[in-house]
Amino acid sequence: MRDQHSSRHLARLIDKLDRRSAVIGIIGLGYVGLPLSLRYAEAGFRVLGIDIDPAKVARLNAGASYIEHISTTAIGAALAAGFEATSDFARAAEADALIICVPTPLNAYREPDLSFVLATADALLPYLRAGQVVSLESTTYPGTTDEELRPRLASRGLAVGEDIFLVFSPEREDPGNPDYETRTIPKVCGGDTPACLRAGIALYSPAIDQVVPVSSTRAAELTKLLENIHRAVNIGLVNEMKIIADKMEIDIHEVIRAAATKPFGFTPYYPGPGLGGHCIPIDPFYLTWKARQYGLHTRFIELAGEINSDMPHWVIGKLADALNERSRAIRGSRVLVLGIAYKKNVEDMRESPSVELMEILRAKGAVVDYSDPHVPVFPPMREHHFDLASVPLTAAAIASYDVLLLATSHSAFDYALIQQHATLIIDTRGVYLDRLPNVVKA
Repeated sequence: MRDQHSSRHLARLIDKLDRRSAVIGIIGLGYVGLPLSLRYAEAGFRVLGIDIDPAKVARLNAGASYIEHISTTAIGAALAAGFEATSDFARAAEADALIICVPTPLNAYREPDLSFVLATADALLPYLRAGQVVSLESTTYPGTTDEELRPRLASRGLAVGEDIFLVFSPEREDPGNPDYETRTIPKVCGGDTPACLRAGIALYSPAIDQVVPVSSTRAAELTKLLENIHRAVNIGLVNEMKIIADKMEIDIHEVIRAAATKPFGFTPYYPGPGLGGHCIPIDPFYLTWKARQYGLHTRFIELAGEINSDMPHWVIGKLADALNERSRAIRGSRVLVLGIAYKKNVEDMRESPSVELMEILRAKGAVVDYSDPHVPVFPPMREHHFDLASVPLTAAAIASYDVLLLATSHSAFDYALIQQHATLIIDTRGVYLDRLPNVVKA
């Protein structure tokens, strides 16, 4: 009888997803969960967004957006289509699918912090029922889904793969990238059982153009880590090359541009002042931590991490040398940091190397300000605090600083105006192609 009930649960769930009569519950309405919510609403589903922040919930239900690249028009269209935000986890019982999109940071010891994932799972437990599919999208180490989530589901008396269905499908959002959107980015999906995988494919197929099935949740978890470790290692390589090129008085950005003309066998990666965003600075450490449980030492990954982590200090060293050549010290100098978001043309501050640069400069006695058209006021952060607002880039303002540290190359900056009036510019992004007397490449 159990097999009949199991197949009936799966068949009913898939039918509801196919007919778009299923209710989609998305937990965590940030840079991943909110775009996904809007996409499901656009695809014709009733969407229930759950978030622990009541202010965020109120803003969404009022039709306002708190993410720069998501318009209020998009929020309004989702509300009209049946989207609703709530802080009430009890309403998870209404959902046929529950997609978990919460942060997975590192703790103070650079070890995985699953507290948000586990707290979310525990908050959902009382409201889980047969016939639901649960998908974890938060980046994590291989084994999280089956080691942490499956036992919790089973504790409710729900047999995974029979009563309830469990999948891992890593997020692949790229905020501010105009070439891709949630619908067009292929979706990797791994199930805890073959039946779970079928449920996962049925969950994502109506909203995503291409679903890429893999054999297990662990394979899907490692896929996400490989994607981001690939970038972290290659960025570490070009950051090391940058230091070598600098010693040889060669412009690494010129070299990369030339190498990128090769039509095969080369992919350009670009150096910078450090790694930012939620994924690239964090995800490699999830794998190195897990690998230690198997007696393995991820030397290649950790070396790249060391190089990338040291970049802010290398940049400050270049800034100090440049000031020294002008008979100035960092202490007492007025420094304007250009761009404090972690990447160009977004307001996302997660793990931004600009903030570490500001911290180092402040500790060395500099007077630090910033200018960022996407971040008008320095936001509250877990580990950093600056009581600052963005400085408008007028000619007079630019000229009033001893040095401008170009950390994030927003398109909105007037680089000609900056170069014309700045006493000294430390360019960490290769914006200025020519050798200029007031520009130092870093």
